[in-house]
Amino acid sequence: MVKFSIPAVAVAIGAGVSSTYAFAPVASNTGARSAAASSAPLFMSSVAAPEQSPLAPLTVWGDRIPDIIESQNELKSRKMDFAPTIKSSDLGLASDDKEGQLAYVREHAMEIKQQMVDNGAVIFREFDLMKEQEGFVKFYEAIGMKTCLDPLHSVSARPTVDGDKNSPVYEAVNKESRKNFFIGMHNEFVGTRAPRAAAFVCFKAAEEGGEFLIADGRQIFRDLKTDLVERLYNRNIRYSVMELPFFGWVDNFPEFVRPTAMGALKGLVSAAINAKVDFSVDMQWGEAGYDNTKMLQARAPSQPPILVHPVTGEPHWFCNVHSHSSKLRKDRESIYGAERFEDGASQINKSDMYYGDDGAISDEDLEHMDEVTMKNVQFVKMTEGDVVLLDNYKCMHGRNVFDGTRKHGVAWFEGWTGEEEMKAKAQQSKQAAMA
Repeated sequence: MVKFSIPAVAVAIGAGVSSTYAFAPVASNTGARSAAASSAPLFMSSVAAPEQSPLAPLTVWGDRIPDIIESQNELKSRKMDFAPTIKSSDLGLASDDKEGQLAYVREHAMEIKQQMVDNGAVIFREFDLMKEQEGFVKFYEAIGMKTCLDPLHSVSARPTVDGDKNSPVYEAVNKESRKNFFIGMHNEFVGTRAPRAAAFVCFKAAEEGGEFLIADGRQIFRDLKTDLVERLYNRNIRYSVMELPFFGWVDNFPEFVRPTAMGALKGLVSAAINAKVDFSVDMQWGEAGYDNTKMLQARAPSQPPILVHPVTGEPHWFCNVHSHSSKLRKDRESIYGAERFEDGASQINKSDMYYGDDGAISDEDLEHMDEVTMKNVQFVKMTEGDVVLLDNYKCMHGRNVFDGTRKHGVAWFEGWTGEEEMKAKAQQSKQAAMA
């Protein structure tokens, strides 16, 4: 989901479309086909410093699935393994044998990456190598992962673990102010961009809770009601990515002036935002809060909730309803307490999900998607040095509430060495099965 800071919104609206960095995405929710956006988007740095990684790659949606129900039925007949664990002790290595651990991942790099692609994620435990950032970087470099900038890169919205703005290792939502906020299951993507993979590392575990959550997108797709899958896929989905609750004063205008004023304001805000992001944002008038204050809501383009995996060709769930649905967030607030807003930006960064034609999704369907998602969630209690290497297309992630101090990090990847060979192998296997 794209989120914005209040100063950025004020600058952009006040200055029209003149400020390059007026709008800064700080969380993910939507994408577009890889053919879109042939030039660097204005809201990201078009010229990177030599030491910086490249931008996150464009989202690859794949071809439209001809018969979505047939694809779901095929998954129901398959056995799917998810997130195998590799322990240092199972390899005959002591937990403090950092050189041996590094040698292992280097020697078995292609095997590890194939496990990630086939099974969605790989969990590493008892590896002292990754207890510090230097060893963590050596770990993923030995595997052959290619780093990219955080999808939220515009103005370094997400802090890095070591404070270096050029560091490839970012904070993974450790703020004390967010500890009672359950981060729903999602795939990481912002605008037209989505990392191909990620590695989440624990440098310090929270005293209580704070588990890293993962779920297999294939299993979620498999378990959803058939009629809901068909509706969602045929109608597509779209997210609201921001609410601007600044326009209650419009009601003070004489009634005959109000439509003209609202049209002008909508046009100004729409032009300002669309000049800063690499996808089209549709502004819509609505009401918010207990007093039904007029607000403008930004909605992202329509997109499919299920995509075809860029390597294996498997269909799977790629939909952030669990994290972005307003209803599901409110339901969780009744369990964990309301989110504690740290600043005004949190109050405009309100998301929701609709059908692609702007139709509302029923509470019954939202509750079903929540139930299916949570049924497939694996709570991973990570300790210092543990890493979850995941395929960002196939594996969703989230975070449990916590108490204490938590320090987890994440590195994002545009791809990895050997990816093209994997694609060729998967294509050969598919052709052989059809022969």
